[in-house]
Amino acid sequence: MTSLERWLAVLERRRPDRVPMDYWGTEEATRRLMRHLGCRTRRQALRKLGVDYEVRVKPRYVGPRLPRMTDEFGRRFRKVDYGTGAYRECVHFPLAGFRSVAEIERNYTWPSPDWWDYSDIAAQVRGHEDYPIRGGGSEPFLIYKELRGQEQAFVDLIENPEMVHYGLDKLFGLAYENTVRIFDRIPGKVTICYIAEDMGGQTDLMISVRHIREFLLPGMKRMIDLVHSAGAYVFHHNDGSCWRIVPDMIELGIDILNPLQWRCPGMERERLKAEFGPKIVLHGGMDNQHTLPFGTVEDVRREVEDNLRILGAGGGYILAPCHNVQANTPAENVVAMYEAAREMGRT
Repeated sequence: MTSLERWLAVLERRRPDRVPMDYWGTEEATRRLMRHLGCRTRRQALRKLGVDYEVRVKPRYVGPRLPRMTDEFGRRFRKVDYGTGAYRECVHFPLAGFRSVAEIERNYTWPSPDWWDYSDIAAQVRGHEDYPIRGGGSEPFLIYKELRGQEQAFVDLIENPEMVHYGLDKLFGLAYENTVRIFDRIPGKVTICYIAEDMGGQTDLMISVRHIREFLLPGMKRMIDLVHSAGAYVFHHNDGSCWRIVPDMIELGIDILNPLQWRCPGMERERLKAEFGPKIVLHGGMDNQHTLPFGTVEDVRREVEDNLRILGAGGGYILAPCHNVQANTPAENVVAMYEAAREMGRT
């Protein structure tokens, strides 16, 4: 089977020739993997490992000229070094000083979908027809937190709900139009669409179920219906201990749940498989907080075996790291993960 055929087999509840495998990693971790494998590009390395990675398509920004390290929303970033690598962190929150919707309306310009050029989307797909295509999607509260500042964004849920509704409506609207334009450029070719929101923390939800239902689910439902109308599948990313909201997400229509941080309370693999496995595809599950960075090759192989036995029982599983492989992860462990999955994942 091709990588696309494997993904579709799992999504359609058919039996693939082996369990599909995906890859997420930081730039530093990916470069280390490339050096280890003697490859010049990310795709060469992943193909060498037999990874069934997604090909992500996106439009090209052609809007107003932006200052260095500043994006179209006016967020300003800087690289923060954490020892083995660096993350781009938001350091300027353009809506932080506003106290009302009217004040934002008077003083802030929201990005327009016309600020992007979609004309080369089809070209981005050429040569990758055997791989799943990922395009469009939404993650608005992540952006809202960096527009208002993270602490203020959470306070807004209680004290300024009209600002949250207003901001998320703008962000969902932009995401919707962006997704429509991508679908229009490559009709029928998008396999999965990324409908995400980080609701879970390390031990429980960071947002109450009531607030998730009020602020996020209506917009997510609109996005999900759009994706399904285009014949694509909904890839739902939700970090940490998010189990309490997963039934709502399934009711909304998600097709895939990622990243399965199974060491978090309530996210035990047996529970996820029993409660959610019959309804959705499970994606991820290879622990990148303990096993991948700090385990031995044998620890990694043992976890692959456990995940295939538990999460892969009866199908409906795509093996991948549970979020980005970090820079402190030995390349040998990443290679061991995919070698073990190829050996043990035959169905």
